[in-house]
Amino acid sequence: MQYVVIGGVAGGATVAARLRRLDENASILLFEKGAYISYANCGLPYYIGDTIPERNSLFLQNPTTFGNRFNVDVRVRSEVTSIDKEKKCITYTQLDTHKILTVPYDKLVLSPGTTPVFPPIKGINLPNIFTLKDVNDTDAIKSHLSKHTGNSRKTAVVVGAGFIGLEMAENLHKIGMKVVIVEKAAHVMPTIDPEISLTLQQHLLEKDVQIYTENAVASFQAEGGKTAVHLEKGEVITADFILISVGVKPLTTLARQADLTIGKTGGIAVNEYMQTSDPQIYAIGDAVETTNPITGQKQLCFLAGPTNKQARIAANNMVMGNNQQYAGAIATAVAKVFDMTIGSTGLSEQQLQKLQIPYLTSITHTASHATYFPGNFPISIKIQFDPQTGKLLGASAIGKTGTDKRLDILATTIAHGGTIYNLTDFDHAYAPPFSSAKDAITNAGYVAQNMMEKQVFPIQWYELQEMLAHKNEHYFLLIDVRSLLENRAGTIKGAVNYPLDELREYLDDIPTDKPIVVFCAIGLRGYIASRILLQAGFSKVYNLAGGIKTYRTCTQFSYNQ
Repeated sequence: MQYVVIGGVAGGATVAARLRRLDENASILLFEKGAYISYANCGLPYYIGDTIPERNSLFLQNPTTFGNRFNVDVRVRSEVTSIDKEKKCITYTQLDTHKILTVPYDKLVLSPGTTPVFPPIKGINLPNIFTLKDVNDTDAIKSHLSKHTGNSRKTAVVVGAGFIGLEMAENLHKIGMKVVIVEKAAHVMPTIDPEISLTLQQHLLEKDVQIYTENAVASFQAEGGKTAVHLEKGEVITADFILISVGVKPLTTLARQADLTIGKTGGIAVNEYMQTSDPQIYAIGDAVETTNPITGQKQLCFLAGPTNKQARIAANNMVMGNNQQYAGAIATAVAKVFDMTIGSTGLSEQQLQKLQIPYLTSITHTASHATYFPGNFPISIKIQFDPQTGKLLGASAIGKTGTDKRLDILATTIAHGGTIYNLTDFDHAYAPPFSSAKDAITNAGYVAQNMMEKQVFPIQWYELQEMLAHKNEHYFLLIDVRSLLENRAGTIKGAVNYPLDELREYLDDIPTDKPIVVFCAIGLRGYIASRILLQAGFSKVYNLAGGIKTYRTCTQFSYNQ
């Protein structure tokens, strides 16, 4: 049996290693266009920022050691140019010798990955404009930055504020550059809902990162040794270094040449066994289209974790027959940006709205561990769940220590079809340095449970914003139930202050014929206040979800839902 693997890194190298562990006698050939077959792609920004000081630390295996350990014929600098399905062979070019050769296969694996999106902007090919996808890009960026640093502070413009763009923003800032971010969407991390991502945006501003949102680059223009970045709204930024990080797309050139089926998302279509439309050809990784287990719809997922899982499954099925199915990915992702950890899993509120899937959402701000233990910092969690069953559909979070742990718990719950009641029952590891007796996860479940059981009726920040803009049409009473001192430090315009501990004394002053919106700092006291009012006979009582913390975070940027 001869297996041919096209593409290295997380997908191809994992397939080849797994194939050898399953079949010691097979012939395995691995083709890679570049010079490297196994490196830490996600670590590249941190090498640029000197967090990872040694370049060699990025390389998990080199072609020689990998080939020797797994008895794989590794052919780097070898570009596969065509696949002949009828003859079951590939044609490739040795890039160093320009020789064109043919190799047969019994079974083939495609792991081509992605290619960066390079928008058609005038001047985008100027010499100090880069993308970051692989080691070659990293070396080019590192070399450029080393040649263009001096006593004066240099300016870097990052176009695109997704995961890679923001990780690069942090690392460019770390090596002393003034960083400017340009994002076409309304906020940074546009795949994550604003209640969470705008908290990160505020953190970036506190770190002296300049941000242009709802804006885009109109053109680049050479200006001496620098580049003038002209934005669509008229601003001009003079930059020494520019990173284009507006996304990637599946690399499907070979698949199309071989007339393999391409899915509606633009990725290579595969079945649950990672098999393409040709039974002898499998495909894995960022280039494939798989099924979202929540929606049942096709999706692209550009993450290393799913790629590794697909690689193992494909190898198992190639050797042992199609007996293992890929369950799909719920797109769990996390990033460290300066002092904050931010991430998401499952479906965002934006996606649920687009798909017209009914949902409820809750927002909580809970201490990362016992408040009396040093180092406590709040973790903000937003969850989306089915209004009838409580099934958890999606979640996002931001905080510092322990945020990734909570995301993993939420992801596990979603992946196994769990509900908000699984969150309330969650049996967590508790000690003061790590959590509280009522963990952030449990608290999120309790709030959602109160909503399901009609114990509280939340109002979202954007709904209150709309009501305040049309107060004459939708007259209501807005009550700040925080302390007098908190109220005097700043409140929402138009609110009356009835502190929670004195609220019962004001019941006769509250009109019974108007809707009432209560709020506090983060939502807890507002919930208690709403319970008092509802049980006192007031029928239309709403608690501001996430309290004034969420309201201020989202309205300070004039963000419109």
